[in-house]
Amino acid sequence: MQKLFVPFAIVAAAMFVCAPFIILAAPYESTMGLVQKIFYFHAPIAMTMFVSAFVCGIGSAIFLFTRRSGADRVAVSAAELTSVLGIIVLVTGPLWARKAWGVWWEWDARLTSTLVLWLTFQAYLLLRRYGGPGSDRLAAGVGLFGMANVPFVYWSVNVWRTLHPKTSVVPTLQPGMRGPFWFCFLAFILFFMLTLHLRTRLEKRRAELEALYLAAEE
Repeated sequence: MQKLFVPFAIVAAAMFVCAPFIILAAPYESTMGLVQKIFYFHAPIAMTMFVSAFVCGIGSAIFLFTRRSGADRVAVSAAELTSVLGIIVLVTGPLWARKAWGVWWEWDARLTSTLVLWLTFQAYLLLRRYGGPGSDRLAAGVGLFGMANVPFVYWSVNVWRTLHPKTSVVPTLQPGMRGPFWFCFLAFILFFMLTLHLRTRLEKRRAELEALYLAAEE
């Protein structure tokens, strides 16, 4: 990954530069018009947040069963990224909702469950910082719980009546919208992978520095 980091970073930067032009060229939605184009950021970021939550959960599971420190580093790094991506989702969603629905926030199943998912990863990070001895294992359990929530958040629109459209929207996008959407999704996934790599390396260096401090004290 280290050798490919720079080429991937260049590709990701180029994709983010091109994304606004590709989105601008996409056809307008018949009822919402221009404001609908926030969809090309909001939905891919939400999907990337789901991927990040799964990475955290899988890393947490590996750490719980094997005690591999590398898996723990990936889990805590993914938890931080899930938190950041969640903030973006919870901001871009109301910006779109205000124009589309006439309200900034509605306590429907998708919005509420997304907020709960985000709060779950805040709990994970708070445990890691202030939980004391054993907090890494306790936080790993929270990470697993957060991952288990992802299918619930995704499928909630198909079970309850919500203002959000059902999950069939993306597969049925018209051709002019499908390409820009998947282009943006790939851009965010690539950005996530690069950021996760950097954050995991930083966590490894932090652990090494902490070990040096402990050795010096002894």
